[in-house]
Amino acid sequence: MNRTTFAGALFDCDGVLVDSEPLTNGVLREMLHELGWQISEAECVRIFIGRALKDQWPVILEHTGVRIDDRWIGEFRERRDAELRQHLVAIPGAYGAVAAAARVFGGNVACATGADLAKATMQLEITGIAPIFAGRVFSGMDQPRSKPAPDVYLAAAVALGIHPADALVVEDTVSGVTAGVAAGATVIGVSTGGPASTSPGELLAAGAVRVCGSMSEVAELIAECEPLRS
Repeated sequence: MNRTTFAGALFDCDGVLVDSEPLTNGVLREMLHELGWQISEAECVRIFIGRALKDQWPVILEHTGVRIDDRWIGEFRERRDAELRQHLVAIPGAYGAVAAAARVFGGNVACATGADLAKATMQLEITGIAPIFAGRVFSGMDQPRSKPAPDVYLAAAVALGIHPADALVVEDTVSGVTAGVAAGATVIGVSTGGPASTSPGELLAAGAVRVCGSMSEVAELIAECEPLRS
């Protein structure tokens, strides 16, 4: 990573800060099975991770003949949240990475997720990371477009009072990296090698300037950065 001076850091949530994706996709896969689509774990990860479920209705309709609606999505969220409350843990090193960014950038940190705001807030509270963000959590579902569009990152940068080009983004999916790059930010990819992990090559191809194998490695990179002076 050539550039080391930034005005703030913006973190994705699922797969970066919290280990929610196996739990969430387990619930989704179960509900798709109930609709008659015997989707595999790998296929469920490939199609749905990093994308807003409400935008994926055409592929569900194609495989099940069912047009999911708000009621179906509401049931999914209830079942998902119950699973998360029982089993969710933070990604190892995530707290340290966010804390390091808050120290380096004078508190200019935010969470910018493609998930619904209630879910993101709940997850950060469960894992104890929420206080560092001090309410600076933004959902792509509250923006005109979700990831891979840059809207949520642009909104987060505006809220922090920084230019998007001066932001450091941490992401773990192709759609998330694409969103960060489209916002003009410098993007670090995270690929832990788990079942739901995107390969380093895919993240680099999407525009990440570097891919780390853990959030502890991300924390080390951030600790070497300096705040951008106005």
